[in-house]
Amino acid sequence: MSDTVLKTEGLGRRLAGEIPVTLVQDIDLQIARGEFVAITGPSGSGKSSLLYLLGLLDQPTSGKLWLEDTETSSFDENELADVRLSKLGFVFQSNFLLPEFTALENVELPMQRLGRLSNTEAKARALSLLGDLGLASQAEKLPHQLSGGQSQRVAIARALANDPAIVLADEPTGNLDTASSAIVRHILRDLTKDRERTVVVVTHDMDFAAECDRQIRIVDGRIATDPADGRLT
Repeated sequence: MSDTVLKTEGLGRRLAGEIPVTLVQDIDLQIARGEFVAITGPSGSGKSSLLYLLGLLDQPTSGKLWLEDTETSSFDENELADVRLSKLGFVFQSNFLLPEFTALENVELPMQRLGRLSNTEAKARALSLLGDLGLASQAEKLPHQLSGGQSQRVAIARALANDPAIVLADEPTGNLDTASSAIVRHILRDLTKDRERTVVVVTHDMDFAAECDRQIRIVDGRIATDPADGRLT
C-alpha cells in the first residue's frame, strides 16, 4: 500500500443555480499516512467545503479522489457510507453527540453500525477509548452533564471507534476555552505519533496550525501557492 493515504486531482465542487457558485476548484494534493495537516484560510474561502469533499460527505462536480489507493468517483451512496464508517472519523466544532445517549453509548454507536464487533467487544473498546482520553469516570453521563472539553473528547473517541485511517476535524477547538482547546490539540497531535493515523484539521487558530506538520492554505476555493502573496502552502 502506498504511503499516500489521500490524494486528489483537479477536485472541485460547484453548486448549480441561476448564478452558479464555485466552492472549491482544481485541488491537487497528497496527504501521507501519519501526517498532521492543517487547512487554513479566510472565512468563506472553501476550507470546510474541501474537508467535506475529502471526507466523502459531499460529492465533487469535477476531479477525482483516492482513499488508500482506491478511486472513489464510481462509488454509490451505500459504498460511500461504508467507507465513511470504516475508514474515516469525523470531529466537528459542534460535537453532535446524541443527547439521549450516554458518553459510552455515543462511542459504541459507530461500532454497532459497522457490525464488526459484538456488543461486548464494542463496549470494551468504547470504555478503553474513553479511558485513553481521561473520561473513564464520565462514561455513564449524558452530554448535557459534560463540559465542552469533555464532550469534544467524547466526540474524538467516537471518531476513533472504528479505527479509521484518517480523522477529519472541522474547527474542533472553536467552541472551547483555552485550557480545553490545548487538551484537544494535544490529543489530535498524539494520534499521528505512530505514523499510522492521519489527521486533517480545518482551523482559524494559527497557533494550532503551526503545530501541524504542514499547512494547506485555501484562498477563493484554490490552494494558494504563490510565496509572493504571503499565502504559501
